[in-house]
Amino acid sequence: MNNNKLFNDLLKVFEETFKKGLLSFWIFLSLRHSKKYVDDIKTFIEENTNNSMTFELQSLYRNLRKFKHLGIVDFESQPGNKGPDRKYYFLTEFGTEFFDKFVERNILLFQNPEIVKLLKKEKS
Repeated sequence: MNNNKLFNDLLKVFEETFKKGLLSFWIFLSLRHSKKYVDDIKTFIEENTNNSMTFELQSLYRNLRKFKHLGIVDFESQPGNKGPDRKYYFLTEFGTEFFDKFVERNILLFQNPEIVKLLKKEKS
């Protein structure tokens, strides 16, 4: 295995691990301001990440079930276009508070000028 292949393999593994955790963030962000059906959540995430976050619907359903069990999200049923009612998910009050605190502690720190400086490439 040459260094280029090793580099690309390691990068792919790291990105896949990173994306698994990041999916939760994107689910919460998609629900931050409006209720959404599962397909709408998936579309929101894919469009807002320039399709760098792609995943199976089953992963999304699994996460939503877990977050509902934890009281972070809930849903309400609304009539579907054709067929059965659809579940429209939203952040609960607890979920909104939880997400806001997470963003404050883990996302907004990337706006810190020292962190921004560290993330920039040094000019040679």
